[in-house]
Amino acid sequence: MGAAVSVLWWRAELAPLFAPAFAPASVAGQAAPSVGVIGVRGQPERETARRTIRAALQAALRTALAGRGDAATRVVLHAAPGEAPFAIADDGGAERRIALAISHDGELSVATFAFDGAVGIDVMHIVPVPDWEAVARDYLGPAVTRLLAGLPADERDAAFARAWSEREARLKCLGLPLDEWHAGGEAALQACRCLPLDLPAGYVGSLVLAPQPSSFY
Repeated sequence: MGAAVSVLWWRAELAPLFAPAFAPASVAGQAAPSVGVIGVRGQPERETARRTIRAALQAALRTALAGRGDAATRVVLHAAPGEAPFAIADDGGAERRIALAISHDGELSVATFAFDGAVGIDVMHIVPVPDWEAVARDYLGPAVTRLLAGLPADERDAAFARAWSEREARLKCLGLPLDEWHAGGEAALQACRCLPLDLPAGYVGSLVLAPQPSSFY
């Protein structure tokens, strides 16, 4: 994996407005990148809080994508159950489809958008998994299972979470559901480019791109 990709964090307010946690000037004047990653951090203990965090993430996505066009750009998000999410940006009649991927775990929600090909993302809260070996054998494959088994116990939880996030993000990038590991599908998954996310302590995450060059902000 390459260098960690930064996440642009947004604050979710209980009021209708959602303000960015970064200054707009921090991205002004830069060349338009092909991939962006944004996130919202909050406490999702109650269903109302979870809905607020998800609404904030959607608002951040629409604002980030509209900001790449002119002031009249309209952005519509599409996220039907069982289908990969995507956005349509309309700059006054010229529609453009934008690939999206979204992930939630613990107090973090992250999303990524890509203008040049498919994209996947996954975030994992590092927690103990008592039956990690059986889960790894069924879903991560024999090579990863052997790697995890050879690690000290105090390193295994983070390594398991990292491996799981990589696999989930690869599957999302290719539009595939989570399924048990099988050798026949590995070539396509491994052909995707995988990069770690720069996340708060206690979390790991992966950004996965279709096999082609991309730039980031």
